[in-house]
Amino acid sequence: MAETLACNDVIYAFDKTHEPVKRVASGTTIEIETYDCFENQVQSAETKIGGIDWNRINPATGPIFVEGAQPGDVLKVRIEKLEIGSQGVMATGPDLGVLGHRQEEMASKIIPIEGDYAVFDDKLKIPLNKMIGVIGVAPEGEPVPCGTPGAHGGNMDTTLITEGATLYFPVFAEGALFALGDFHAAMGDGEIGVSGIEVPGKATVTLEVVKEGALRHPLLENKDGIAFLVSKPTLDEAAKAAVEEMADFLLPRTELDLSDLAMMMSAAGQSQISQIVDPLMTARFFIPKYVLDAYSVTLFE
Repeated sequence: MAETLACNDVIYAFDKTHEPVKRVASGTTIEIETYDCFENQVQSAETKIGGIDWNRINPATGPIFVEGAQPGDVLKVRIEKLEIGSQGVMATGPDLGVLGHRQEEMASKIIPIEGDYAVFDDKLKIPLNKMIGVIGVAPEGEPVPCGTPGAHGGNMDTTLITEGATLYFPVFAEGALFALGDFHAAMGDGEIGVSGIEVPGKATVTLEVVKEGALRHPLLENKDGIAFLVSKPTLDEAAKAAVEEMADFLLPRTELDLSDLAMMMSAAGQSQISQIVDPLMTARFFIPKYVLDAYSVTLFE
């Protein structure tokens, strides 16, 4: 039976000085309940999105202290299961997202969840892609709001962060101080309108300490391959830094020199956009599993 952490305990910033709300041993599987990104303030079309408390945005449930995690280690987080609520909400408006400069007032939309689909309107049903928007550990320096991504994770809004994926986070503070929130029933790469289909939910995750893993940015693994997730002030910077991270990771794990590695990554790798609407932009560089298998690449011993 997995341990459970209810969504009563939330943070609005990742911070190494936070007191943990729960302590667990490495290897623990835990169920974590979450609010949606609006802290469940919008329950019907009658709620005016502009009138909610905007100080209660992007809450993350936690933080969880993982015993044995020390700065310089890696926190391995396997997403075993994702469950979401029966309806979602979306919002957009002036100065929000890529099209915000063309909008004059705030708008929101309640979206029912029916089976494996989100019902956008009477013509369109969108297939579910249940994923986690905010997930990470305490940063090394100053607190980082949950709405901002970084080397610690945070609001990376990456569609690959879904059931069956495993994330590896660099640990910057004792215990790692892990938290998550901001679930989406579905979201496109880029999250161009500033929200996915925002839903409350519950994640079942297994938390494990990898000693001296030496990461600088979050790494994601799924059945298809691996990706480095990097957040920077511009998308160009994020995309190029994700390539550099992957190159630095693969060089000591393959027989390739830098020239061959660059050619391999150019032929088989993929530069991908995660989100382009948060205070920092997030990009990822993906390498398929067949490449890892060809060179017998292992992530961490």
